[in-house]
Amino acid sequence: MTLSPRVPDLAALDVMVSVARLGSMSAAGREHGLSQQAVSARIRAAERDIGLRVFDRTSHGVMLTPEGVAVLEWAGNVLGAAEKFATGVQSLLREENASLTVAASMTVAEHLLPGWIVLMRARFPDVRTQMRLMNSAEVAHQVLAGRADIGFVEGPEIPDGLGIRIVATDELVVVVPPQHPWVSRGSVTVDELAATALVQRELGSGSRTTYESTVHPTVPPLLELNSVTAIKSAVVTANAPTVLSSLAVAADLRDGRLTRIDIDAVTMPRELCAVWDLREPLRGPRRDFLDIATSPRT
Repeated sequence: MTLSPRVPDLAALDVMVSVARLGSMSAAGREHGLSQQAVSARIRAAERDIGLRVFDRTSHGVMLTPEGVAVLEWAGNVLGAAEKFATGVQSLLREENASLTVAASMTVAEHLLPGWIVLMRARFPDVRTQMRLMNSAEVAHQVLAGRADIGFVEGPEIPDGLGIRIVATDELVVVVPPQHPWVSRGSVTVDELAATALVQRELGSGSRTTYESTVHPTVPPLLELNSVTAIKSAVVTANAPTVLSSLAVAADLRDGRLTRIDIDAVTMPRELCAVWDLREPLRGPRRDFLDIATSPRT
């Protein structure tokens, strides 16, 4: 049996289904680690292969044509069969003692990764999962160099060549000890924060990068440390401010060891992302772990 030329390649079908589900090519591009132009090119190529226009382009995004509704239903069936095929093949290829190396930034490693590793162990007991803790820039380097199978970063700057999937959202917050002068005020201006020396993470950390790109500090840090625990201890000892993940300071705020200080008219939300090398197929233990990390149940 010869495959019909009307059948696009699976990658194009996968992108097409994502565009229909998300309603825009830019959103589908973020999910697949592609530029909007690359997504648009794949859609046009798939439409040429099929011989039908699947999407109407509008100023508000894209909409399925009547023919596109039927095409997308069939595409979903094709992708489902392909995933079943890949799962079956992978089960044959999986080694009895397969291993997975996960590199993670501080916030993800301390607050999210342990639960994911427990689930991975429960579902795939033959896979040995190793964790490496480092800052976001180092995580990206390790993944691109092939020294980590999958990584988790918290910074806004992600190098080219990496697939990206959002796994959680977070917010950076300014915190001080209860005796700090800012506590009586409850908030500071962004200019005042920029002119204040903070206890900070080292260069390359996602927290440091997000803070500097938002606040644009005008003075160097008071201290630079690569441990969240050490930073919180230094903040209390020096009676100085810091900027940390809301996940990292939640217990300290509840117990009164630290106090949150708002920044007038400024917030620092961020996305925590999984990253992987686009040159390698996302399958086997890497795909299994990513599925766990992005599952709503976790």
